[in-house]
Amino acid sequence: MMNLTEKAAYLKGLAEGLKVNADDDMGKLVLALIDTIDDIALTVADLEDELAETRDYIEEIDEDLGAVEEDLYDDEDDDDCDCCCGDDDFYEVECPACHETICLDEDMLCEGEIECPNCGTDLEFDFDDECDCCCDCCDEGEEE
Repeated sequence: MMNLTEKAAYLKGLAEGLKVNADDDMGKLVLALIDTIDDIALTVADLEDELAETRDYIEEIDEDLGAVEEDLYDDEDDDDCDCCCGDDDFYEVECPACHETICLDEDMLCEGEIECPNCGTDLEFDFDDECDCCCDCCDEGEEE
């Protein structure tokens, strides 16, 4: 299948082969139309090239943006919690009353109890010897 520039070239060759007379009115009209078609075909070809370059550039930007989003948001999409539970200094706790996930930092855990921000239920935290938080709350009363 021929593209537009090939079709325009074919029309020029056809006009030359038919010996269209540029001196009479009809010949002038046909040759002017063929020249206009040729100009349009060249413009369309240039636009198609620019569009392809722009499409490639947009795809590169999209890939770069995807990488930035991945770095920026990291694994936040995997968490059920909308806060910063993905950080190492925060812990997810599920309220036994409303079953909502709450994000707590070590200081909040070390207080021993908090009120659920969703339903108001008092939540108590009792740590055994296997607690891996780095605050002193778990070491209270232990001898070194």
